[in-house]
Amino acid sequence: MPRSVNAVASRRRRKKVLNMAKGYWGSRSKVFTIAKNTVEKGLQYAYRDRKVKKREFRSLWIQRINAGAREHGVSYSQLIGKLAAKNIGLNRKVLADLAMNHKDAFKAIIDAVK
Repeated sequence: MPRSVNAVASRRRRKKVLNMAKGYWGSRSKVFTIAKNTVEKGLQYAYRDRKVKKREFRSLWIQRINAGAREHGVSYSQLIGKLAAKNIGLNRKVLADLAMNHKDAFKAIIDAVK
């Protein structure tokens, strides 16, 4: 009885990895074993950095809110505390956008919490 190998599935699996490795330098995009390691590491970085991206954006929003609030004589922590006390449910993303692009609306919010 001849040896049974599933060449179709093996080729598809290898081709998928090599397609994901397109654009990598040298043998990282040509040799399957090296490409597989590189692609796996890249996927690990992608998973980790999806979480880091959220962290970095939140930090950016806080900096923008703080800068906008200090123009009106209020610190970030005071503003967030007063917003929570008044039950104004605006998240940091919206507040940062208002502070950057709609200064009149942001000033109205600050006046509402003072």
